[in-house]
Amino acid sequence: MLQLAGLHAFYGKSHVLHGVDLHVGVGEIVSLLGRNGAGRSTTVKTVMGLVQGRGSVRWRGQEVLGRPAFEIARLGLGYVPESRDVFPRLTVHQNLLLGRKRGRRASRWGFDDMYRLFPRLRERRDVEAGLLSGGEQQMLSLARTLMGDPDLVMIDEPTEGLAPKVVEEVARFLQALKARGVSVLLVEQKLTIALEISERCCVMGHGRIVFEGSPDELRGHATLRKEWLEV
Repeated sequence: MLQLAGLHAFYGKSHVLHGVDLHVGVGEIVSLLGRNGAGRSTTVKTVMGLVQGRGSVRWRGQEVLGRPAFEIARLGLGYVPESRDVFPRLTVHQNLLLGRKRGRRASRWGFDDMYRLFPRLRERRDVEAGLLSGGEQQMLSLARTLMGDPDLVMIDEPTEGLAPKVVEEVARFLQALKARGVSVLLVEQKLTIALEISERCCVMGHGRIVFEGSPDELRGHATLRKEWLEV
């Protein structure tokens, strides 16, 4: 479905990714793990056309590297940035409405789905997004992306700074995606949630993939976790 091969990325003259190979299959949740600065966020930004890249990014067999982000989004790739990026002066409901894409097939997701997944958003539907808590803004960012009916969602640090109860809601959200056949590439620092919901885990270090395997394989690889993940 999504295939990265020999992917390099740059911020100006700074060479950040050094030949990343990675794939995500249909209906699969893959976690991209690693310490800060390993290149995880840069990887998803490069896929989304937000960072200059070299190599190959193929989506459903079609090369998309170098295309603008709006074209990539229209092909069925969704992206939830770590910064959340809600529209602060618009209400929750208006933010969700902006997530819809014209001209695509009938969406698998509607407003009722979003409010069922995140009951707090139903309660706050007429509140300006800028007045929401950090956890509520994260819920809104996730739900707005899903309103565009992507076939794969790349989510950058969705549980960062959130209360445990909100983290549980995010985990349920990810499982709901899988149940409806939506693939997920999850950038995450919390090893517990990644091991719980993923089919595969990829560990990054110094701009490269240093491990790829099942959650059980990663659990049993104490030396690798100590070298690349643990503080």
